[in-house]
Amino acid sequence: MGKVLLEVCCGSADDVLEAWRGGADRVELNANLFQGGLTPTIGTLRAVKAHADIPVMAMIRPRAGGFCYTDVEYETMREDARALLEAGADGLVFGFLHGDGTVDAARTREMVALAEGRPCVFHRALDVTPDWRGALETLIGLGVTRVLTSGQAPDVFFALETIAEMVRFADGAIEILPGAGVTLENVSRVVAATGCTQVHLARHRRVPDTSVQNNRSIFFGGALYPPEDSYELTDRAYIAAVRGRI
Repeated sequence: MGKVLLEVCCGSADDVLEAWRGGADRVELNANLFQGGLTPTIGTLRAVKAHADIPVMAMIRPRAGGFCYTDVEYETMREDARALLEAGADGLVFGFLHGDGTVDAARTREMVALAEGRPCVFHRALDVTPDWRGALETLIGLGVTRVLTSGQAPDVFFALETIAEMVRFADGAIEILPGAGVTLENVSRVVAATGCTQVHLARHRRVPDTSVQNNRSIFFGGALYPPEDSYELTDRAYIAAVRGRI
């Protein structure tokens, strides 16, 4: 097996540093991974660029809950994209759909143009389109670099045949990046079964933060009440283990 490009999904600057030190080839930079990844801050990107030598794909997603955006949300996305590119982002990650789940070609075209030749990724919005073949044809025509996909299944491992079919259908015209459910245990099989040349994954460990120990009854988030005495950080050792396997 030749070397497969390893992209790690990150939610903070420290996540990126850990992924980079673990051997990742590229990162997708987000905020709020709990909601699938939202647009990161300019400060996060600048810190990453100051401390890590790795290509950074910046997520452009103003909210969770679908990919059909209002005019103001779309304006926000364009402004965020410009600012992140100016701050050093190596490419953009986004998804635009109409209300019926088909690709919004006009907005996708505009975002690709805004990137001015830098890589553009149509992320897992592809997984909710009614016709992935038609969607890929549209994205190829618009000049999108690659798609992040789980093969329209909740977990990539249950869609290996579909992803392999996507790779064959694309025939090099657009990159297919499998993600969602890729693990150390299955990554070799994912690569072998799909013929992909890159994979996308995230893996975190819990890191303690003792600053809240004086009052454990206080929560700063929503109704799920996550623990406030720790946070998640990319697991460098796990990333290194995956790197060693592919």
